[in-house]
Amino acid sequence: MAAPELRHLRYLLAVAQHGNFTRAAEELHVSQPTLSQQIRQLERVLGVQLLDRTGRTVRLTDAGEVYTDHARRALRDLEAAERAVHDTQDLSRGHLRLGVTPTFTAYLVGPLTAALHTRHPGIGLTLTETTQDRIEAALLTDDLDVGIAFAGPHLPGITATPLFTETLSLVTGTRHTRTRTATRTRQGALPVRDLADEQLALLTTAFATRGHIDAYLADHRVSPRIAVEANSVQALIEIVQRTPLATVLPDAITHEHPHLAPVPLDPPLPARTVTLLAREGAYRSAASRAFTRLTRDLVDARGYAPPRDPARDPPP
Repeated sequence: MAAPELRHLRYLLAVAQHGNFTRAAEELHVSQPTLSQQIRQLERVLGVQLLDRTGRTVRLTDAGEVYTDHARRALRDLEAAERAVHDTQDLSRGHLRLGVTPTFTAYLVGPLTAALHTRHPGIGLTLTETTQDRIEAALLTDDLDVGIAFAGPHLPGITATPLFTETLSLVTGTRHTRTRTATRTRQGALPVRDLADEQLALLTTAFATRGHIDAYLADHRVSPRIAVEANSVQALIEIVQRTPLATVLPDAITHEHPHLAPVPLDPPLPARTVTLLAREGAYRSAASRAFTRLTRDLVDARGYAPPRDPARDPPP
């Protein structure tokens, strides 16, 4: 009997994922009898039963659990090898899979994409905007090459390289300067206790930025009314520009929008360190290395504050 082929591994992993031959066959674009035959062929080659077919759903046997774990890693390594073979050092072509948390879409992704296209027009980009935990999980499964998020704690196997320090402020729309918050800003910073009288529009609790804000409010025992929750920074910007609601945004976003006004808080929101994330020991393509250099150049050119040294410059 011939050794297992790549299709056998992919077929087994699809059935394991769906727990069902019909759905797996649909995803793989093969007939159910063909899929079943191929799995049984793999079991005969290995001399063990990989799937328990007796229940309402198809489940992996103990042997199947062990085999699929190795199969996933083998396919991941093979895909990385294929990218390495096709990778060109002159950057005339290539592809980068980048994951970012939502705040960076509003002020960093545009300039980075423009710079990448200008310097290396042959490099394609797949951009994913999602939460930090999903970025790190995708890096570990080799579904992303690079992530941009915040300093730890991180999942085991993730490396984080500091890029710059991000500062945040309370933000209102300039057309609502008669609101109580805007009036207080003319007299100086707004005491954090006064946020108890404000209505805010914030990102949902799934995002790191919201956790950062909630921790600040909890530290100062302030509970403002959260009138709107959104999973998009752009939505918050539109809402704040058109309503008396306030939000919290990185200063880099506020400075680029003439219809937004920063409101200094006393004490200020803690700054946080922006990091470049990668999987430890992962193959770094020429495109990934070029993007890292480009990101550092852009951060320097824009004058973003350097990352803090926790030993010499602890956060406020």
